[in-house]
Amino acid sequence: MKTSLVAIVMTFAAVASGQQTTAQPQAQPAAPAQAAQPAATPAQAPAQKKEIKDPAEYNAYVGAVQQQDPNAKISGLEAFLTQYPNSVMKEDALEVLMGAYQQTNNQAKMIDTAQRVLQANPNNLRALALLSYVKRAQAEAGQNPQQNLADAAQYGNKGIEALKTATKPDGMSDADFEKLKAQVGVIFNGAAGIAALQNKDYATAQTDLKAAVQGDPNELRNVYPLALADLTGTPPNTVEGLFFIARAANLAAGSPGQPQIENYGKSQYTKYHGSDQGWTDLLATAKTNPVPPAGFDVTKYVPPTPAEQAADLVKNKTTNDIKQMSFADWELVLSAGKPEDQDKVWSVIKGVPLQMEGQVISATATEVQIAESQDDIDQKRADIVVTMSGNIPDRLMPKAGASLQFEGTPVSYTPSPFVMNMEKGALLTTKKPATPAHKPPVHHRPATSQSQ
Repeated sequence: MKTSLVAIVMTFAAVASGQQTTAQPQAQPAAPAQAAQPAATPAQAPAQKKEIKDPAEYNAYVGAVQQQDPNAKISGLEAFLTQYPNSVMKEDALEVLMGAYQQTNNQAKMIDTAQRVLQANPNNLRALALLSYVKRAQAEAGQNPQQNLADAAQYGNKGIEALKTATKPDGMSDADFEKLKAQVGVIFNGAAGIAALQNKDYATAQTDLKAAVQGDPNELRNVYPLALADLTGTPPNTVEGLFFIARAANLAAGSPGQPQIENYGKSQYTKYHGSDQGWTDLLATAKTNPVPPAGFDVTKYVPPTPAEQAADLVKNKTTNDIKQMSFADWELVLSAGKPEDQDKVWSVIKGVPLQMEGQVISATATEVQIAESQDDIDQKRADIVVTMSGNIPDRLMPKAGASLQFEGTPVSYTPSPFVMNMEKGALLTTKKPATPAHKPPVHHRPATSQSQ
């Protein structure tokens, strides 16, 4: 599946009724106040390294941070920062102010204050997390998605680096510091990972999103993109991807987007295995396990080889049945089947005029190259070469990428890479074919190898 940010955003929008996505990071607690003061709360513990020596400055700071009403706290802190712009507590005051604006749902001022925090300390974890989270949420809401996602990734990557050297703030317990790092780490890695996925940097997307999911395995916003990164990567990490797409389907339960996620997961599972046998068991496993359990291999079911699938396609088929098979099925048998199975198909269609529909790869007056199967359409690779009965007039010349109805008579083929050669070609663009055309099916050839 070719996945764009727009597709991901639409999926998140669809599940919004079941998974709340706000512009305020869950890991953005109120910033701690660290000035020395009597009877301080844990978030306002006496500073070990920071000390306000001026009594007036001290009173202004303490009076502001101890306000219970967010608006009063905002007013007091803004006044303090204006009067004491170089205070040793500037960063701390800005953190508290950022939280106060968050409490009042003033997103514009909250973002502005986060930027002020980063001016005081470019590695401030809370400010980086807040900006990374908000920018990603705005992108997912369709607000200038490309730029906001790029900004989210910039803050996320900066945060990932900042975590490597972060030191525990004065007055914060070790446990609280570890909790803070874990929370913001999910935000940083999630934003960086989804941006890497959008840029088709699958290796980075897998690394970052996996770190985010390990930090919070119940966050659909990271589990679903990780599944996409695994399944669409080059090469794909199919086994892990199938687990996480099943996990995402469970997390999205009850939301409008759940069927879309589950249907995609089931189709990928079927493509990998050759059938949907075991898909229900995988859903049950992913529901009760936040990450793949030890020894996880998707299922004990062993998928058939392409040759076995080809044999199954023609087993007990009549001549008429073979005529009605899709072109992709013909292609599978002729490219991967045993000689006797290839003969069953080729003896039926060789020398028989066929009316079909495909996508033009290139065209000249005497020859048209066409992609018929969905895999070859996706890869823009011709799997049919039609030699025309007569020259194609300039006014009817097919354009690359256009859908084309045509007639041709199969005369030969090469198994790998598969190409069927046809002669006596004719365009059928001015009227519908007398018999149903073989249209490009929504069908993929089975993979010949599987990533583990």
